[in-house]
Amino acid sequence: MMKLSPNHIIGLKVFIHLAQLFAFTWLLFAVLNGHLGADPVQPIIHFTGKAALNTLFLTLLISPIAQKLKQGQLIRTRRLLGVYSFVWAIIHLTSYSWLDLALEWQLIGSEIIKRPYLVIGATVWIILCLLTLTSTQRMQRRLGKKWQQLHNWVYLAAILAPIHYYWSVKSDIVEPTIYIMAALLLLLVRKDKIQRWIKPIRNKIRTLRM
Repeated sequence: MMKLSPNHIIGLKVFIHLAQLFAFTWLLFAVLNGHLGADPVQPIIHFTGKAALNTLFLTLLISPIAQKLKQGQLIRTRRLLGVYSFVWAIIHLTSYSWLDLALEWQLIGSEIIKRPYLVIGATVWIILCLLTLTSTQRMQRRLGKKWQQLHNWVYLAAILAPIHYYWSVKSDIVEPTIYIMAALLLLLVRKDKIQRWIKPIRNKIRTLRM
C-alpha cells in the first residue's frame, strides 16, 4: 500500500474542515428555512450533540486505522478531529443553556441537580475542554509524561458521552444504545492501553485505602 505523504494529510485536513463546515451550514440552513419543525430547539441540541459524539468516535478511530494500515501520518489528523469534537460540544452546551434554559443560571443549576445525565454531559465537556487546551505540541512538551496520562481520559469521555445521550432521551433508545455498543467496541480495541492507564490509578487508590 502506498504511504501517505504530507500532501495527502493536508488534503485530508482540508476535507475534514469542509465536512465540518458543511454540517454546520446544513444546520444553519435547516433552522433558517424551518426544516426542523415549529420548535427547532430540541433538534438543534440533538444534532450538535450527535455531531460532537460522531467526531469524538472518529478521533478514536484514527490510531487503530493508522496501526492497521501502517499509515503513521494519519495521526496528524487526530488533533483536528478532536478540536472539532469540542467545538460541537461548545455549540451543544450553548444551545441547551441559551435556547432551552434562556441562560437562567438558577434554573441551570436546579436542572443539573435534578438530572444526573447533565452531570455526565458536563464531565465529558470538561474532559474535552482540557484535552483541547493541551493538544498542542508545546503543551505536550511542557507536560511530558503527564500529557499522555491526561489524554487517556478521552476513553472515559467516549463511554460517558453515549450514556449521557441514552439518559437524555425520553423514548426511542435504539440509537443511543447503538452508540454505547460502538463506544464499547472502540474501547475493546484499546483494552491493553486502557489497562495500562488504569493500573497506576488502581494502585494509588489501594495506597490511599491502606
